[in-house]
Amino acid sequence: MTAPEAPPAADNRLLAEVRVPARADRLAVVRGTVHAALRAAGCDALADDVVLAVDEACQNVVRHAYGGDTDGDLVVRLSRAPDRLFVELRDYAPPVDPDAVCGRDPADVRPGGLGTHFIETIMDDTRFLSPPRGVGNLLRMTKRLPAHLRLEGEGDTP
Repeated sequence: MTAPEAPPAADNRLLAEVRVPARADRLAVVRGTVHAALRAAGCDALADDVVLAVDEACQNVVRHAYGGDTDGDLVVRLSRAPDRLFVELRDYAPPVDPDAVCGRDPADVRPGGLGTHFIETIMDDTRFLSPPRGVGNLLRMTKRLPAHLRLEGEGDTP
């Protein structure tokens, strides 16, 4: 996960936004919303993988950012540029150190701890941004779309 950079362009098309309590039992709502939005946007081929990455990132927020505290919220926003998807996860937990977020070696065979590895394998870019109003954390994941899923008549996003 890399250092902050500017957020995606404001003219990207919003596909879905959902706010849920940051509890593991509420993540089914996030998974269903993201999956349905990707299918509606014609991105069926990517839906399962992107949903897995989003779910892993949300689980990390629930477990690590909030530390199991069930009072916080999680906001997931899915948007599309002509050539890529953006997923932004916003929480209101204490700020995390982006340099401390790293997965374990996949060769270390034991249960758990591979979420960050899955996210980085599935998504093309993952980075923490400065959250609005400086509260909480904002994680942006980007997935480049294959040529057959890009919107016609549009070039690459800079």
